[in-house]
Amino acid sequence: MALQDFKCPNCGGAVQFDPTAGSMKCPFCDTVLDVAAMSAQLENAQTQYGAPQMNPDGSFVMGQDSMNWNQTGGKQSWLPGEQEGMRVYVCKSCGGEIVAEETTGATACPYCNNPVVMLEQFSGYLRPDYVIPFKLDKKAAEDALKKHIAKKKLVPKAFKSDSVISTVKGMYVPFWLYDATADAQGSFTATKTRSWSDSRYNYTETSYFDVYRSCRLSFANVPVDGSKKMDDALMESIEPYNFADAVSFQTAYMSGFLADKYDVDSMLSAPRANERVKSSVTEAMRSTVSGYDSVVPKQTNMQLLNSQTKYALYPVWVMSVKYQGKDWIFAVNGQTGKVTGDMPVDKGALNLQAFIRWLYLTAGFAAALVLLQILGN
Repeated sequence: MALQDFKCPNCGGAVQFDPTAGSMKCPFCDTVLDVAAMSAQLENAQTQYGAPQMNPDGSFVMGQDSMNWNQTGGKQSWLPGEQEGMRVYVCKSCGGEIVAEETTGATACPYCNNPVVMLEQFSGYLRPDYVIPFKLDKKAAEDALKKHIAKKKLVPKAFKSDSVISTVKGMYVPFWLYDATADAQGSFTATKTRSWSDSRYNYTETSYFDVYRSCRLSFANVPVDGSKKMDDALMESIEPYNFADAVSFQTAYMSGFLADKYDVDSMLSAPRANERVKSSVTEAMRSTVSGYDSVVPKQTNMQLLNSQTKYALYPVWVMSVKYQGKDWIFAVNGQTGKVTGDMPVDKGALNLQAFIRWLYLTAGFAAALVLLQILGN
């Protein structure tokens, strides 16, 4: 069984074997998976669920996906008095809505950095089920960003030395969390290739195989951000969050921080959760297909069992870095310190790197190594 490519069902990270624990462990969210149970679950799935049905043309029978979620979370009502001390700030520039204490006064929009001064009464916002409190303070977040930028080799030196962190906003981002058991079947096209030669010709023979797998995997807290202003790819790039630190929501955790007012409900966020679940399950099934030169997913069918949703607030430091009159926006995971964001690229360094790669491929490793030593001096 090829487990080296297996993805964590909770956060999508690459699972590794932990010798001390004698089990598979995700280095990102600490999820522990039993090797024997995983092998039995995936490799013996055909025995568990029965042999696949075949179409007259020899292909596998696949039904339709049934990936519907029970909308169980985000239905709590606010407790008496909880909303009295909060207001909604609306940015006239980008339309972003953020929630803060009424004493915050004027602030800057974390999305576009323009002033936000318009106050509205707090309303139309469901009470979260959970919150992961901030673990990193403002200074720790700034230090994490500076270290992140310093490590980037293709960033202009002036950006590292002259750029200024102009705004730092601690914000709770709304996330919908999805739990379910995925009952799945998948077919794959696998190939084996062999080559040989005789005195006249070179030959290559490629054989194609239809491979079937089925499995049942459980997922917990698959996150999808519930804000249109927060790009899904941006938020996913600072994952994972460790849900073990989540606590029942209390307004006290919002003191001193902003909160994004969600504008995408759990039903509209569900397709992204489906994509993440389906991708993880497909990769899990594919990783058990060994002995072939290539394995390509052909068709999958998935049903969700015992599904439910939760509504939570996750901590993010949103920072604006000013460089040559432009604001560069970064996000820092307020729990782990992981950083993401776009940066300017030094075209000279990029071209040099491309040249060295070309030289390595054409002139050989030795010449490239000599050039690198010269440049280093």
